[in-house]
Amino acid sequence: MSSLSHPALLIIDIQVGLLHGPEAPHAGAETLANINRLSQAARSAGLPVLAVRHTGPAGSPIAAGSPLWQLVPELVVGEADRVFDKQRPSAFHGTSLDGWLKEDGVQTLIVTGMKTQYCIDTTCRAAADLGYAVVLVSDAHTCMDTPQLTAAQIIAHHNATLAGPFVRLMSSDEVCDALSHTLQPS
Repeated sequence: MSSLSHPALLIIDIQVGLLHGPEAPHAGAETLANINRLSQAARSAGLPVLAVRHTGPAGSPIAAGSPLWQLVPELVVGEADRVFDKQRPSAFHGTSLDGWLKEDGVQTLIVTGMKTQYCIDTTCRAAADLGYAVVLVSDAHTCMDTPQLTAAQIIAHHNATLAGPFVRLMSSDEVCDALSHTLQPS
């Protein structure tokens, strides 16, 4: 397993209204467990962990400060982790994410979270366009079924479509193994 060059972990939209909302995501508990395992591995290696919340307009179910907007309590967030908000599918649009990653010398962005076909897809493509090596963790992102496709089909499609041109696809086991051999960027 090759190492990851100066990585950081990004956790996208693991919020009450998405993970525990009226529509249950595919393999939600397993996805969350994998994300928590990845964040622990990143913290143990002294690497940046960032968690972003999608913020809807005032009056929406996921407006800033609303109960459904909060990160799920089961998500392990460390004191040194950076938590920030976004209003668009890209975690880079209108946020300081790119600046923080550059400050920390990050070259590889490890992407996890929700929803596969929206914020995961868009953030992976934006990160690649900004010059980051992107790792999409194949078993640490999820979404809900749609009338056209099951969540499992959406996840499989995006894993296949993004792999190669935009991301390096790795399982949570592979990423945890690589992180255990990674030193903090200097």
